Amino acid sequence: MTSPRGGALLVLGDIVTDIVARHGAPLAPGTDTAAVIRTVPGGAGANVACWAAARGCGDVRMLGRVGADAAAWHEEALTRAGVRPRLVVDSEAPTGTVICLVDGGVGGRAERTFLSDGGASVRLSEADWSADLLDGVGWLHLSGYLFFAGASRAAAAAALAAARARGVPVSVDPASAGFLAGLGAKRFLAAVEGVEVLLPSAGEARFLAGAAAGVTELSGLTEAAGALSRRFPAVVVKRGPAGALVATGGKVRAEVPAPRAAARDSTGAGDAFTGAFLAARLGGAGLCEASAEGCRAGARAVELVGGRPG
Repeated sequence: MTSPRGGALLVLGDIVTDIVARHGAPLAPGTDTAAVIRTVPGGAGANVACWAAARGCGDVRMLGRVGADAAAWHEEALTRAGVRPRLVVDSEAPTGTVICLVDGGVGGRAERTFLSDGGASVRLSEADWSADLLDGVGWLHLSGYLFFAGASRAAAAAALAAARARGVPVSVDPASAGFLAGLGAKRFLAAVEGVEVLLPSAGEARFLAGAAAGVTELSGLTEAAGALSRRFPAVVVKRGPAGALVATGGKVRAEVPAPRAAARDSTGAGDAFTGAFLAARLGGAGLCEASAEGCRAGARAVELVGGRPG
């Protein structure tokens, strides 16, 4: 793939309120578990936009839907992060909320479990989209969470079609292995047909590649990345502390290592990777160089609490 240069990054996706609870001991059912709890702005799409801005993308735009209850707070947070928000305020549904249970670094990975209420974010509709949002845009990124509800899936389809008509490259991060399994791999793959870059996690890559190959799941990650890259021009598989795989034309072309990190909270690490990757691509970087930037941002993200840059 050639390296795109210039133009704005437009992100369509979820903007939610994250309630992050870091607990140092295993959860104790039926009683209390001590935790440090913070309320922070989040959402995979919004996190990607903020990390892209933090990593040097000079013009980052964000379209998302929020409830009236927290619209001003989210707009201010995005603006402060260097993102130009275009928020659709929902008068009926509250802002989406995600409870992030983080194990406090047990085993050195600070793994998290999410309880998600999409709220207004999954009510983003085709009526909220306009092709003129692509004016001056050099890259469109679609958060995978858009594809897990009917209204937002239609909005994503309209944006993808408009971008292809203008020759604007499009990327998608599948975003959630749990929701992906609920939707079904074949439906997801059909919905993202025509995307230039797919950015799945290791588990998502195996699941999607299995459907493409006609099996439940491909166990070999290299095999899975290669299989997906026969369907998409480029596939970048995020492997957390193991780095990333870059695949094109049916083969893995590179294994990109990740820096060591002292993990506190892995929430948003994949979003950080994606944001930095896109900023680098818009700056003219190749796939491997952009993936290395993504790995560096992901390593930084796990050292922070919440899904946004510090």
